[in-house]
Amino acid sequence: MFRLLSGVYLGWGLGANDAANVFGTAVATRVVPYRRAVLLTSLFVLIGALVQGSRGMHTIGALADMDINTAFISALAAALTINALTFLSIPVSTSQALVGAILAVGLTGSGVQSGILIKVLVSWIASPLAAALVSYFLYRTLGSFIEVRVSSISLWSTVMKSGYYLAGIYGAYALGANNVANTTAVFMDAGMVSPLQGALIGGIAIGIGALTYSRRVMRTVGRDITRMSEFAGLVAILGQDITVHFFSWVGVPVSTSQAIVGAVMGVGLVKSGRSINYKVVIKILLGWLCTPTAAFILAFFMLKLYRTIF
Repeated sequence: MFRLLSGVYLGWGLGANDAANVFGTAVATRVVPYRRAVLLTSLFVLIGALVQGSRGMHTIGALADMDINTAFISALAAALTINALTFLSIPVSTSQALVGAILAVGLTGSGVQSGILIKVLVSWIASPLAAALVSYFLYRTLGSFIEVRVSSISLWSTVMKSGYYLAGIYGAYALGANNVANTTAVFMDAGMVSPLQGALIGGIAIGIGALTYSRRVMRTVGRDITRMSEFAGLVAILGQDITVHFFSWVGVPVSTSQAIVGAVMGVGLVKSGRSINYKVVIKILLGWLCTPTAAFILAFFMLKLYRTIF
């Protein structure tokens, strides 16, 4: 069971990086206090993992055949990659890191299931685009409705606060349902845990990461990409939530980081893109490109070292 600690470590890094995607804009606009945000994230991530996390676990687990040792190495390589980029305050994709590491295992061993890989790659491309479109149209439609219906300042404050809490809780649930596969799916494939055990362990690890080390990336997502009003921030969270939950039903873990950045940019495009900080966006895009590459290289050399010694 010692080898399972690399999955726990990966889950911790996922929670530290991706909690920002759930409540980052809510905290940045000061509607939800940081501590309350991470507590709610931790609770509902676990619920989402237990209720709906098994479908994505089967997808990632089937990407390449794993034994106990290769499962340990792939999870550890992904975790080290994620935590290095989290330290640099860059929101990155845990899914990409893990798949990059699994590819190193598959290409140096039993091979990779190309059909599953294509499904995953297409989902990676589609998820930020979908989030941008969803948030763009939500902003257009909900904005017109709320402007007509909500006239008093006190009512507006109540609507925004309630909306942020509900959207954040929904986002935390979707995060657990979609991303718990990244933490323990390889160990399920290796026969170490059942889907329920994997969901429980992964959900707890993600929650701990959110509680202990999520403030850095939350600032990048919630404040640095574009300056947003309360309503724009709420729409961005909803755009991400709907997108990530959709891919949970599809059974493909996608990046909540990519979804929230796509959603934030979709809101920014309503204003013709003038409010978007493109330097920050480019920094994030470079992180996305580096993530699977770095995890692949790290896993490859860790495998070579392991096979040389043992």
